[in-house]
Order: sequence, then C-alpha cells, then structure tokens
Amino acid sequence: MGGAGATCCSRRPVRRRWLGGKMAAVSLRLGDLVWGKLGRYPPWPGKIVNPPKDLKKPRGKKCFFVKFFGTEDHAWIKVEQLKPYHAHKEEMIKINKGKRFQQAVDAVEEFLRRAKGKDQDLTIPESSTVKGMMAGPMAAFKWQPTASEPVKDADPHFHHFLLSQTEKPAVCYQAITKKLKICEEETGSTSIQAADSTAVNGSITPTDKKIGFLGLGLMGSGIVSNLLKMGHTVTVWNRTAEKCDLFIQEGARLGRTPAEVVSTCDITFACVSDPKAAKDVIVSRGGRFLEAPVSGNQQLSNDGMLVILAAGDRGLYEDCSSCFQAMGKTSFFLGEVGNAAKMMLIVNMVQGSFMATIAEGLTLAQVTGQSQQTLLDILNQGQLASIFLDQKCQNILQGNFKPDFYLKYIQKDLRLAIALGDAVNHPTPMAAAANEVYKRAKALDQSDNDMSAVYRAYIH
Repeated sequence: MGGAGATCCSRRPVRRRWLGGKMAAVSLRLGDLVWGKLGRYPPWPGKIVNPPKDLKKPRGKKCFFVKFFGTEDHAWIKVEQLKPYHAHKEEMIKINKGKRFQQAVDAVEEFLRRAKGKDQDLTIPESSTVKGMMAGPMAAFKWQPTASEPVKDADPHFHHFLLSQTEKPAVCYQAITKKLKICEEETGSTSIQAADSTAVNGSITPTDKKIGFLGLGLMGSGIVSNLLKMGHTVTVWNRTAEKCDLFIQEGARLGRTPAEVVSTCDITFACVSDPKAAKDVIVSRGGRFLEAPVSGNQQLSNDGMLVILAAGDRGLYEDCSSCFQAMGKTSFFLGEVGNAAKMMLIVNMVQGSFMATIAEGLTLAQVTGQSQQTLLDILNQGQLASIFLDQKCQNILQGNFKPDFYLKYIQKDLRLAIALGDAVNHPTPMAAAANEVYKRAKALDQSDNDMSAVYRAYIH
C-alpha cells in the first residue's frame, strides 16, 4: 500500500535529560521568569504566577504555580524542576529545538521588551483563543481538548495502517492550544497531570520524517494533538473536511485527499471506523505496511496513554518510535501482520466480557435490594479495583452513556473474537454469552452509546 516504496532510515529518538541534575537551592518568588520541567516535556519558559484562589498547593515538596509562554498550559512545578530564566537561557536554547520552542522564547523576549521601564505587575499575554479557567471548588487540573475539537467519528478499535514515502513538504507550526479542565477529587488531594504520556520517560525528539494522518474521530483527534504537541510535522485529512480546522490552527498541514497525504508524507497513519473505510482511503502503489491497533479509549488517546500493538514491517516500526511515544505509554512489536489484530480482538473480548459482568452485578444488586453505590465502593477496595471499573460504574450510576468506546464496536469485536476462536476450534463461551447481551442492547437502540450502556439490556 502507499506510493513509492523508498525505504525510510531508522532514527531512534534521543531522550534529553534535565541538565545538571538536582539544583542547588535557588531563591524564587512570584513574578520570576523561569525554565520549568514538567514530566518528559523539554524545559519550557514560564513565569511564576498566583494560582486560582480555590486551587490548593499540592502536599509534599515545595512548588510554584507556573504559566508557560507560547501555550495555554499552567502547572504546579516542584522547585527542583525550576531554573531562573536569564541564567540558563543559553543552555536551554542549545538543548531544545523546534519552532514551537522558538516561538515560546520569542514570546518571553517580547514580554521583556514590553515590560522594560514599566513599574507594574506583569502578566503573560493570553492567546486570543483562551477562555478563563472554570470557577468553583477544585482539587485538580486535567488537560482537556478544546470544545470544538472533533470527537465523534471513529471507532476506538480502528483499522490502522502506516505507509512509507519520501517527499517532504514544509509545515509551519503555531502554538498548540490546550485548555484546562478542572476536576474535583473526592480525596481532596491536589495534583496536576499533563494530557499525554510526557510524565513517564522524559522528553522525546520527534522524528524528522513527515507524518500523515487520516481520520480525526474519537481516537484520531487526541493522537494528532499529541503528535503536534511533541513537535512532529503532521498533514491531516478527514472525510468531514471542517474537522481538520482545529488541527490546522494547531500547526498541521491540510491534505485535500488521502492520495495527497500519502504522496507528500514519509509515514501515513490511518485511524478510521471499519475495514471498508480503511480500504476507501488506501492508495495501492507499494510501500511498507504496519498494522497498529491500540488499546485504550478517548480519554487515554487525549492523554497520550494508549497501548500500541504493532505487527508487520520492523523497520517501519522503528521509524515510528517517536510517534508511538507521543501517542502512547508503551508499544509492542508482535511480529508478522495479523498478530496485532488478533491480540487486539482478544484484549477487547476480555474487556467487553468484563463490562457485561459489571452491568450484570449492578443490576443483580438493585433487584435484590442492595446499594449499587456500595457495591462499587466494595469493588474499588478489592482486587478488581481499576479506572475502567470505576468509570464504567459511574456511567451506569449517573445514567450518562456518552460514548467513550461505542457499544456497537465492542460487540463487533466480540463477534470477531468468537469467529477467531471458531477458526482454531477453541471455545469462547464467556465471549459468546457477553455477545448476546450486547446484541440485546443494540436492539434497544444503544449502539451509539458507550459500551457501559450494555447495562440497559439487563433492565428491559
């Protein structure tokens, strides 16, 4: 698949460390310009500012609330992850590259020029797209895509292929905008998390290859945002063209057709809803192929915490290393084409069967006069405790089935997993039973709701 099948050189990302190790004690105060290190992001210029009045400082080590230049990001940063701006400017410029970083440094210098000679409290100018942080009680910040970001098109279990090309178009980057969503935690503790896996392994160096991306739905939108945020050059295409607009604003280039994307990019990702859609966007002119389904949901896609299962061309897998680090917390290479798809079906079979069991338990609790909330509290204190369990039970208790993983797609994967078992004469009775419950839910018009809506199959 793809255009000219020129080989792509393997280029492993180089991890940059926060130079100098732990710093000696530095006297910092409100209004100081600093270099702040958040997770695996490169050191970034910012200013120490007052946090929102209702935001408590995290417990533990001393930290400052920093607003970063060239973005809309705010964060509590530990004092040992801060360095004075002027004293370390040359050092940071040497180790950090990329247009977004240069734009941030330029923003600092413009800020200093404007501030020169003025005896007043200084604030960082906001982007014209910034809206104020949400008010009210809060205990944590979590990065959230903008409200206009497309999130409703694609199947989380997408048919994902990669193609190699050689042409390298120019792309002009603008700062990527991310808004803050205020989340209240029952524990009352305070924390701030980046919306991707940058908190895991330190900063990454984006590949110099041009990346194409086809499909900006539930999963694709978060993936593209993280690719851009990590400095990749990305050309996007979507069947509904207006869904590309936000990503063009974030620095992506627009591809008018899948063929144009493939022909102008070194590597092309496709993130579309089903096999037919995948075939519709394929350009069959040679090239290298890598299947790479992901395990995760929309939130994990936004957070850059997907698990990537890859199979096919090993060299192409290596070429995609920095992309996979930007979009996921880990990736697995599983050998020849077909292995990743099989593994993904098995993973989703387990997940779908577990979801049906959760719904069955909650309904049984209800009809026997037990508290569903108490059941959840008990499960959350036991060995089954997980984010998945808690989120899906909360969906059911709140009656909120906004799709995070469409019910119709988990049912499709259960059906395919059963067929996989049939092909090798292996029994799948649990999956078969769960599949019948999802089929009942589909008959009750739950297909386009979240998979947790399988609960409704038990109450009708």
